[in-house]
Amino acid sequence: MAREPARTPSDPRTATEWAENLCTSSTSLRRAFRAETGMAFSEWRTRLRLNHSLSLLEQGQLVSTVAARMGFVSTNGYILAFRRHFGQTPGAYVRSSLDRSA
Repeated sequence: MAREPARTPSDPRTATEWAENLCTSSTSLRRAFRAETGMAFSEWRTRLRLNHSLSLLEQGQLVSTVAARMGFVSTNGYILAFRRHFGQTPGAYVRSSLDRSA
């Protein structure tokens, strides 16, 4: 189950919508997903998006562009999630990435 959403991290479908596509209940899908990944679908998808966004930031894309491409509702939501996950803002990550490559 986790492989399919991993192919397109910005896919906006919820666990319920994935369950409908797979002809199963959302409860069954959520249980199977947690058993497979060790986390809730929404948490896993957020982490996937954040990890994928690192390469876009390193390519020089604007934070707002990266947020939109990764399926975040707002740039601010992306920045907050990024800080929670990585302990720094996307801007700080880009600056430290540039310092490491210099």
